[in-house]
Amino acid sequence: MKSNQGFRLDIAMKLAARVSHVTPSMTLAIAAKAKALKAEGIDVCSFTTGEPDFDTPAHISAAAKQALDEGKTKYGPAAGEPKLREAIALKLQNENGLCYGAENVIVTNGGKQSLYNLMQVAIEPGDEVIIPVPYWLSYPEMVTLAGGTSVFIQTTAENDYKITPQQLRQAVTPKTKFLMLNSPSNPTGMVYSPDEIRAIADVVVETGIYVVSDEIYEKLLYDGAKHFSIGAASPEVFDRTITSNGFAKGYSMTGWRVGYLAGPVEVIKAASALQGHSTSNVCTFAQYGALAALQGSQAPVEEMRLAFAERRKYMLEALKSIPGLSCVKPDGAFYLFPDISQTGLKSLDFCAALLEEQQVAAIPGIAFGADDNIRLSYATDMETIKKGLERLEKFVRSRA
Repeated sequence: MKSNQGFRLDIAMKLAARVSHVTPSMTLAIAAKAKALKAEGIDVCSFTTGEPDFDTPAHISAAAKQALDEGKTKYGPAAGEPKLREAIALKLQNENGLCYGAENVIVTNGGKQSLYNLMQVAIEPGDEVIIPVPYWLSYPEMVTLAGGTSVFIQTTAENDYKITPQQLRQAVTPKTKFLMLNSPSNPTGMVYSPDEIRAIADVVVETGIYVVSDEIYEKLLYDGAKHFSIGAASPEVFDRTITSNGFAKGYSMTGWRVGYLAGPVEVIKAASALQGHSTSNVCTFAQYGALAALQGSQAPVEEMRLAFAERRKYMLEALKSIPGLSCVKPDGAFYLFPDISQTGLKSLDFCAALLEEQQVAAIPGIAFGADDNIRLSYATDMETIKKGLERLEKFVRSRA
């Protein structure tokens, strides 16, 4: 086909080579398929969602509405509204024992962008990033896009899917730049104890690497589990820590896209420069909602956490009765990560058949580097949970 000017319009553009190494998000793809089936009128029980099924607390939405009414709809500083940066720094000081100032904080378009920005400004070709397995699926993709190399440490159910100091020490090489630490974890829900965090921190300091602490699920803890920020373990590890967090999970603000990164000033300045040429500022009035989240009542957070705790308890008990499945008890987030290896199926085949035969949507563990597991989210209502687990049991028994 030619245009009127004689130029060809049907020649496919050659894409950048780096894009060919990036895998589309499997969680989003399966969630989209489940939604498409629902749109056709099919009764689907979905355990795929990575977002709370609660409304954003009313006082947060009210603050954003007020900001709109006050005309806070213009461009703002690329690094974030000064009041919000100050409030985040104060939160990190008071809740996490991290001595950051506003200059150590950048507000980003969700926690995901905070990590992407960091990889882009800190990783060079040849740099290695240590990632414990199972991992949140975007970590290795971000490393790849920055030209780095992911080095994976395998964990086991027997050790609650946590790395040991010995494993970390053995994985460090002269090329190691970062350790990715995610506690509470997506997808396993495991939480490192304060003592375990301190032991990891000692290796970080000893080996001279940096640690990226993804703490997005810190407010969702159960059975007395305690969140401990690795940067608070010692002044020495604080200097080698970059902390990522956000408002999506704890405050049910997933669509607001407000996250943040905290770390050394030079890192934050570099991330701000990058953000200034990519997205510029985060939505201005959304930032005022985030400010209200930090400064307002925390009661809705606790209400949500208690509901998740009840669902988690029910799901764990129900899974115990399903032959062929086993599951480590998670202490945080809103996921279970059952082992399906006894069924003889790998995760992709398991999830595809489960959706087709029983209309239950789950995320294959291979997306997180663990093909013998599936991820089940309990960020859904109890009716769906009960019905979905009954169907899951029927599916597994049919394979026995």
